[in-house]
Amino acid sequence: MRHRYGSHFHQFGDLLHLSDGGPFPVAVLVHGGYWREQHTLELSDDLARDLSRRGWAAWNVEFRRVGEVSGGGYPTTLQDVAAAIDFLSGLDAPLDLDRVVAIGHSAGGQLALWAAARPDAAVGLAGVVSQAGVHDLREADRLGLGENATAPFMGGHADDVPDRYADASPIERVPLGVPQLLVHGEADERVPVDMSRGYAEAARAAGDEVDLVLRPGEDHFVHLDPAGGAWGDVVGWLGRFEA
Repeated sequence: MRHRYGSHFHQFGDLLHLSDGGPFPVAVLVHGGYWREQHTLELSDDLARDLSRRGWAAWNVEFRRVGEVSGGGYPTTLQDVAAAIDFLSGLDAPLDLDRVVAIGHSAGGQLALWAAARPDAAVGLAGVVSQAGVHDLREADRLGLGENATAPFMGGHADDVPDRYADASPIERVPLGVPQLLVHGEADERVPVDMSRGYAEAARAAGDEVDLVLRPGEDHFVHLDPAGGAWGDVVGWLGRFEA
């Protein structure tokens, strides 16, 4: 079922869960696409359906992104993801809000990890999964990842708006204080695997519990296949939140 968490036409999400039972643990799916408006929550549709079949409530969220129509970017995109998560507290649905986990792919990994560190959250996260996530925005800007996607999202390069990068970059917000799973293909040419290696080292040094799974020979998009091994790693880790 589609729900609107705000007045902008990109502020909505699709909630899927079994018709009987509950309360269900909740997976908030945050799609990737380097924060650009041409990429939508449809990227996560297959994962949402798979989670719902497994007894999860899947909250597949859309948000304002970088582009002329959408009007996203820093801080709007971050605020939308926060609002979408907090919206769960008012839904008339069989949800267990003590078991809410965010799952983000690529740029969605950055958004999911960022959301875990919110001090004023109405709905807190019990864990985060980042699939080939952009965990270090300064490094992403330096490398020009996503055809130089970071500066338009942040409203400037890291040297121009350093406070924004400090606020939005997950590696600069550790410790998050919740368990985290990072899954990354070692053959990823869109987001280098060192992005996850470096973040895992920094987060663990700060005291976070971080599981890092590296997938030999796999690329950036294997994470969107619910029949693949990379998704199997996610499903196995999520078992800790199941009754």
